[in-house]
Amino acid sequence: QLVAERKVFEYWSHAAAWLPMRDYRFALPRMHEMKVGKGHWGQNKDEKLMRSILKRIREEGPLRARDFEDTRKGKKQWWDWKPAKQALEQLFMQGDLMVSKREGFQKIYDLTERVLPTDIDTREPSLAEYADYLVDSSVRAHGFATQKTMSYLRKGKALREAISQALIARVDDRQLLAFQLGMNDTAYLDPELFEARAPRSYATVRILSPFDNLLIQRERGRVIFDFDYKIECYVPAPKRQYGYFCLPILYGDQLVGRIDCKAHRKQRRLEVKAQYIERQVDAGFSEAMNTALHEFARFNQCDEMTVECRE
Repeated sequence: QLVAERKVFEYWSHAAAWLPMRDYRFALPRMHEMKVGKGHWGQNKDEKLMRSILKRIREEGPLRARDFEDTRKGKKQWWDWKPAKQALEQLFMQGDLMVSKREGFQKIYDLTERVLPTDIDTREPSLAEYADYLVDSSVRAHGFATQKTMSYLRKGKALREAISQALIARVDDRQLLAFQLGMNDTAYLDPELFEARAPRSYATVRILSPFDNLLIQRERGRVIFDFDYKIECYVPAPKRQYGYFCLPILYGDQLVGRIDCKAHRKQRRLEVKAQYIERQVDAGFSEAMNTALHEFARFNQCDEMTVECRE
């Protein structure tokens, strides 16, 4: 709905993400890098195919990757993109196309000029403006953040130095407060937040996505919550410790364990394959966990739940 209302747009940030449309100009530095061939994108552009795709979309309207023929011979793997898909993603990453909507997992691409609202600022930010944006958005999203969090997946010595200068200026003006986080890191936050009373922590359980902002940076989870989380669907089966799609369990304000679930969609059944509780929990945890599991089953459109294994 937000995409349809042009309030958010799909692009790459800390991961594949939906970003506020007002922040579009701060995606431009990455788009420029993609256009000039920095990183793995743009190394083997098929310029002729890209021009042909843009022409078709301009004339026919929004199109999906499946609307383009795959002319390759032989057996293909699911991760092996056909040339047209590669070209579409290149055009998307460098800003010539945007995702106007999705049908299931299928992106529907359209010309940026037809998706982007006319009142959006499209001036590429200066280095200082970009650094300010990363500082402000990180503190807003996380409550407090380290410089490493602010520059996560953003490369370049010049940008890191610009973030350092922005932080120094904000601390000097008392817009941000610096405090020691662990032995070797400094975190920054709004001084008013530091002085405020912490909100009450309710004894509820949340089963988190593997890509939740709370955990997307693995080191941050270790430092703040003493919780080392890694999604294991990318790990070879013999090396998995917790399961193919283990999910973190948040209880109150603590990460207390993880759970491995599988939704059998045709049967509309949620299978709980394993549960690992790694922290001491109180007497209210079992009931809260049971409530969360039933909510999780409904979220996955499952009518029943089976528990095969529990640790």
